[in-house]
Amino acid sequence: MHHHKRPLQGFDAYTTTLVRLVDLAAVLVAGWLAYIVRFGHLDMPERYLWALPLGALVVLLVLPNLGIYQSWRGRVRGLLILRLLFGYFFVGAVLALIMFLSKSGADFSRLWVTFWIAGACLLSIAARAAAYPVLNRLRMSGRNRRSVMLVGDAHSCATAVAHLERHPAAGFDVRRVLMIGGDPGHELRAVPHEPYRLGDPIDHDETEVWICLPLSRGDAVKDIQASLSLSTGNVRYMPDMADFRLINHNVSNVADLFLLDLSCSPMSGGARLLKRAEDIVLSALILLLISPILLAVALGVRLSSPGPIFYRQERVGLNGRPFEMLKFRSMPTDVERHGVQWGGARDKQVTPFGAFIRRTSLDELPQFINVLKGDMSIVGPRPERTVFVERFKHEIPGYMQKHMVKAGITGWAQINGWRGDTDLAKRIECDLWYIENWSVWLDVKIVFLTVFKGFINPHAY
Repeated sequence: MHHHKRPLQGFDAYTTTLVRLVDLAAVLVAGWLAYIVRFGHLDMPERYLWALPLGALVVLLVLPNLGIYQSWRGRVRGLLILRLLFGYFFVGAVLALIMFLSKSGADFSRLWVTFWIAGACLLSIAARAAAYPVLNRLRMSGRNRRSVMLVGDAHSCATAVAHLERHPAAGFDVRRVLMIGGDPGHELRAVPHEPYRLGDPIDHDETEVWICLPLSRGDAVKDIQASLSLSTGNVRYMPDMADFRLINHNVSNVADLFLLDLSCSPMSGGARLLKRAEDIVLSALILLLISPILLAVALGVRLSSPGPIFYRQERVGLNGRPFEMLKFRSMPTDVERHGVQWGGARDKQVTPFGAFIRRTSLDELPQFINVLKGDMSIVGPRPERTVFVERFKHEIPGYMQKHMVKAGITGWAQINGWRGDTDLAKRIECDLWYIENWSVWLDVKIVFLTVFKGFINPHAY
């Protein structure tokens, strides 16, 4: 069974909502406390009063995308604390950027902003340290748990059982299975089960009935639903979609229509804004820090061979739209006069200085300008040239799905060694895994691994 990234059912849904409210309260309370500490009184000016809900809104956009609100099984773990620390650091960076762009930075005490964000982070951690043991005891004491009966084929039902066993805090307990067909693999040997014939009436006292069958067996689902016409419990359908290539799958409600998302971009709503904020903050900071390197490489390109400093190349990005990707020029200007070919990086004619900047990936640095412009992201699938996209989209399954997010300077494929002239199918697998599992925390991990693994590329020539 393919499950949603953050399955929240029953008690978990209430506790997660409560935790989010606690974090919002932490931001507001910390702002007031920081003002008292900084100024010694409670007479807060109007601009400070407006800053508090703005900070709460940024927290509401940032923290959910860091995996902070997943189930932590009632424990404040080290990874959770690290994510909270990074999350509030990012919140502070976003607020600083907003103040800079709105030219209101001089209207606020920098010490107050520092106390505010640090205090909010400490309050969030402290609230979890106090509440999680209580919530954990409530979960494990059996509060609000629901009994479930499964109806379907052996494999689909066994998949549901295994998933619920891995997520006990969800609050569902499988009592029995009505099995359609046989169980040649003995997948249900650990669960009470009995054979079921379509059309037979179904009596049950479980609070939930889940129909577990592939989408191809829609007629059987209708028959089972008819057999449950007298049921007063919740009846749900769990489609077995193991044969589908699913990307960021979920259930959406659009214009009062329930849609099963099979392949959707994770970059929508707050996630899209957060990803863009991440790119603007990091690319601006990086360009500032590497500006001496950019000038040195630009001078080296200019002196090493005649021609422009930058090499502009059409690549395909978000939603399949082309854009001009910037690189420092590493080849003579006429090297592609006879057209371009996939691969063969070793055989391409480069200048001596060009070979150096390719091996060290210095030729890629101007792409941070593409990020600041909005053409690319710091982390994402590497873009290909238009001519190759037209070829590969018919040869490699799922190839065009990599364009559901912005192209990146680095990505999951690159830190796993799939860059340059390497197996394209493996790279696509990594790109699709990244899109399915995207989070700001994953982006941070990829950036750090890119830095720590170094920029020397044995596949670049």
